[in-house]
Amino acid sequence: MIVPTAYFGPCSYFDLIAGHNGEVQIEVMESFEKQTFRNRCLIHDLQGREIRLTVPVKKVEHKQLTRDIEISYLSKWQHQHWIALKSAYEHTPYFMYFADLIRPVYEKERRWLVELNEELTQIVLAVMQRRIEANGVIRGLLSFEHTADWQGQTWTDRHPWQNESSILDRLMREGA
Repeated sequence: MIVPTAYFGPCSYFDLIAGHNGEVQIEVMESFEKQTFRNRCLIHDLQGREIRLTVPVKKVEHKQLTRDIEISYLSKWQHQHWIALKSAYEHTPYFMYFADLIRPVYEKERRWLVELNEELTQIVLAVMQRRIEANGVIRGLLSFEHTADWQGQTWTDRHPWQNESSILDRLMREGA
């Protein structure tokens, strides 16, 4: 299965991945689409207010492949994102379990957006895998391989998760 990269992707994105017990490949050879879940996520605080988080990327003059998108550190976005996550989730049942896994990601600079997204996706999948094992159903471990199989794909028109809440809403409130 081939999926686009996602910054704390929505629940249906991870449900789709979890539904495939084999390998999942991240598409990095597509043209980067602005204003998508590749560098954005939508979370909700306990009052239900939407909080939109965006990883700033360096501007380019022409179309660029997703694998070549660099993160911009002109703003203190990492600190802002962590404060937003903490504010939204610190009183949820599972924040204390996941905070130590997620916080270190915001303490290190990465050059490439796909690196950041892959690290966060691996954390989410590891948490989901532990939940699956705790429930007595063991599935194959999901591994990510970057694909170079570019066919000019666009995901926006085929997948309804564009405006859906991040997997973080489910993880922090339900544990998986």
